[in-house]
Amino acid sequence: MGLRIRRAAWGADHGDDPPLGAGSGGGQPLQPATSDRAALKAIRLAVFVREQGIPQELEWDQADAQAIHLLALAEPEGTPVGTARLLPSGQIGRLAVLPEWRGRGVGTALLRRLLAIARQYDHPRPFLNAQVGALHFYVRAGFHPVGEVFEEAGIPHLRMELHPTPTSDARP
Repeated sequence: MGLRIRRAAWGADHGDDPPLGAGSGGGQPLQPATSDRAALKAIRLAVFVREQGIPQELEWDQADAQAIHLLALAEPEGTPVGTARLLPSGQIGRLAVLPEWRGRGVGTALLRRLLAIARQYDHPRPFLNAQVGALHFYVRAGFHPVGEVFEEAGIPHLRMELHPTPTSDARP
């Protein structure tokens, strides 16, 4: 099965959000959504709210409207399996992959695409607040830790910045 990464529109909310239980890791993949926003929200609800216990009111912020969003789609069906966003400040965040799709390169593909977009549109140097359990993933991508561990939404995080390189071609 192939994977396709594409930009997704946050757009207006038309009330087409999926139920909270959609794609929550019970072995059933998330079905194709009727809109990009519904797909983005369904993945983030499954991973951050249901799996990690982040309160729903903390998951959504005003930055979503300004961000470049990506969707990872399993082909040939086009089933949404992952998402990530890039803010104008260069901050990468909300990288989420459904549990049954982890370990298949989905997160790496999303991160590579966001780094390419950041270079293409001359964003400030990318940075992110990584969950401590995912530090190795970001280190492999060329990020380095900055500062001390802090808590965000009840989960330990560490700020990470992309190592500057002569060609700015860090690859996860």
